[in-house]
Amino acid sequence: MAKVLLINGSAHPQGCTARALKEVEKTLQEQGIETVWVNVGNKDVRGCISCFKCMEQGKCVFNDLVNETAPIFAESDGIVVGTPVYYAHANGGVLAFLDRLFFSCHADKHMKVGAAVVSSRRAGSTSAFDDINKYFTMTGMPIVSSTYWNEVHGYSQEDVEKDLEGLQTMRNLGRNMAFLIKSIALGKEQIGKPEQEIGTFTNFADGL
Repeated sequence: MAKVLLINGSAHPQGCTARALKEVEKTLQEQGIETVWVNVGNKDVRGCISCFKCMEQGKCVFNDLVNETAPIFAESDGIVVGTPVYYAHANGGVLAFLDRLFFSCHADKHMKVGAAVVSSRRAGSTSAFDDINKYFTMTGMPIVSSTYWNEVHGYSQEDVEKDLEGLQTMRNLGRNMAFLIKSIALGKEQIGKPEQEIGTFTNFADGL
């Protein structure tokens, strides 16, 4: 069975971001997709210190939630990252988590699918949305879209219940994600994954 990892980057496990993710989760499960939930925003997660120990050890030198999540990420077909908006960007804790997860987890991410889900009271959501999507575009992961920005609005979970368009967007996101996962699995079976060139690393060491 296909699996999707749901990351809640909010410090409130039952807040606005969680409500949006639950709508995606419900739709994924209706489409026959297994889901695994990880709460990040209320955990003590530090940022990457660029020590490169993960290259030697195969995991992050800081043995915390990142290392607990990495095997789940490795076996998942997709990931949904939800974040509240802080000063027009994603929660700093979830960004620290994603920096380390994506860098230290050496499993093949190519053709896993990714989606960002953003919760804001009023504004700043599109820049936070962009924060998350960059992790997917840099690792060969197709981004799942919906029928509008993947966002909900409100100050409380009760507010989000009133954001009918936002919840509709979450359901359409879940359906699109399920379709992409199933289509990519079929494509791998029938034509194979696209070839990826690796090894070239431009660092301008000659000073040009």
